[in-house]
Amino acid sequence: MPEFKIQHITKYTYDGPVRDSANQIILYPIQDEFQEVVRHDIKISGDPFVDVFVDYYGNEVGTFTYVASHTKLEISSTILVNTKHRMYPVDDMFADQQWSDLKRLNYQVSFIDFLRQEYFDGLNELQDIIKSQYIHNETPYQMAMRFCKYVYENFDYIKGVTTVETTLDEIWKIKAGVCQDFAHILMEMLRLVNIPARYVSGYICTSKATMRGEGATHAWAEAYIPNYGWLGLDPTNNIIANENHVRLAVGRNFTDCSPVKGVYKGAAGHTLEVAVSVGNPEDEHLEEYEHDVHHHDAPIPKPANVPKNSYRQYMEMIQQQQQQQQ
Repeated sequence: MPEFKIQHITKYTYDGPVRDSANQIILYPIQDEFQEVVRHDIKISGDPFVDVFVDYYGNEVGTFTYVASHTKLEISSTILVNTKHRMYPVDDMFADQQWSDLKRLNYQVSFIDFLRQEYFDGLNELQDIIKSQYIHNETPYQMAMRFCKYVYENFDYIKGVTTVETTLDEIWKIKAGVCQDFAHILMEMLRLVNIPARYVSGYICTSKATMRGEGATHAWAEAYIPNYGWLGLDPTNNIIANENHVRLAVGRNFTDCSPVKGVYKGAAGHTLEVAVSVGNPEDEHLEEYEHDVHHHDAPIPKPANVPKNSYRQYMEMIQQQQQQQQ
């Protein structure tokens, strides 16, 4: 049974004094038969009272307000968690029966949100791709795995070309992004064929930094498989999410699972820094894999100085390269 010690630090530095910083945090790991939280410590600047509740999707959510004037806000979350390997699905039913079982979920309230597709300009193109790759008698599990591989092979993992506000249209046009974007595309594909899909935020933890998404908050998707339940699929790495994936929250999309977000009164300009460290429980000092400024899974509280859209920057870079080649 793997055991991981994870530290997640979010730090805001403001250009001037601010006050009444109201924040929401979803930094409480899911606890179930596959994930046991041994210890969890959260420290916040000013030591405000954190009110914790459970949202519609079963996630623990904390809210707090830092009323006093301040120029910095730091949120430090340290967890010690045990994870357990879960068995993979066994296709012991006829494919037709499984698809019939999924069809009945259209009328169950708990699945409706995870079947709703998001419209975007590339939707028809994506539908055509799915139809062209149709395989007779393929089970939902087999199709979900194939879709995961498709996203992994057809989208480039590039940091900085997207933000939390990047739309599916933009992701589809540039065929690039990070784990959050890969998860959203995979969920769209799954929902198009009537497989319920939900977004998962968390961390990926291995002994060496060999996986995309390590040393930062990570994201993947879960597909609902008949007679099995929710199966985690990590299209960023083309693997099934298992004991090396630590789950924080699930929801319809990133917005439902954002680790930290909030608003405040005062100076508009500020800097956001996010650092995630993963290590073994006996480590006195965690190994910091990444220190990321303006991290993709930690949206900046508003008001804020808004930089040029990174998608546009990416397209401008491509256009400049094309002009140089002419």
